[in-house]
Amino acid sequence: MSMLLEVSGVSVSFDGFKAINNLSFAIGAAEMRAIIGPNGAGKTTFMDIVTGKTKPDAGRVIWGERNISLLGMSEARIAREGVGRKFQKPTVFEDQTVLENLLMALRAPRGPLAVMFYRPSPVDLTRVEELASEIGLLEALQRKSGELSHGQKQWLEIGMLLAQEPRLLLVDEPAAGMTPAEREHTTAILVEAAKTRAVVVVEHDMEFVRRLDCRVTVLHEGAVLAEGSLDHVTANSQVIDVYLGR
Repeated sequence: MSMLLEVSGVSVSFDGFKAINNLSFAIGAAEMRAIIGPNGAGKTTFMDIVTGKTKPDAGRVIWGERNISLLGMSEARIAREGVGRKFQKPTVFEDQTVLENLLMALRAPRGPLAVMFYRPSPVDLTRVEELASEIGLLEALQRKSGELSHGQKQWLEIGMLLAQEPRLLLVDEPAAGMTPAEREHTTAILVEAAKTRAVVVVEHDMEFVRRLDCRVTVLHEGAVLAEGSLDHVTANSQVIDVYLGR
């Protein structure tokens, strides 16, 4: 399988503290991966490096078939290359309907003027219906986003990211604050997305990770401690020491 993203030998220090320490990580073009690890393991910093928010002190971040380096690219340029990131707190436009939010995301790259004078084409509306169906909000298209439940807002935000056709989706703790039914649906959305793109889920919730049924990377002190199935990594004595033994 050809790799979409290859991170090798990456380190970054903040005030003498090594947040990421010689980290290497690779993911294929259509693959689901969960990243777990105790607080301070470097999970957020890892995502910051891939998205260009943080510049590492050493190492390489290589992207796509053309093997281009993401290092030194602006965050906006990395996003245009196809890296999408979903933060824990959803950022949807509360006064706009679900439909308007998805349309806005669909035309985001076209600039503010294009948005002001915009009339959605039939193609755009069809695409929005497909997205709404994929995230389970087809019935809610005309609702104001502010009225949605916490879980539904999270799905809408995933839909808004998918509208931009990312090749890699970085998702930060999607299960947090959700009802069991919402979490189940979130699993289904992410598993479906990973059939056609790379999806990296950073998560604390082991039950949620188990349901994703994917390869797991365990970070500890800014480096990869173990990698494999959830059963494989949770049987590892070092992982038990740092993670489960607390």
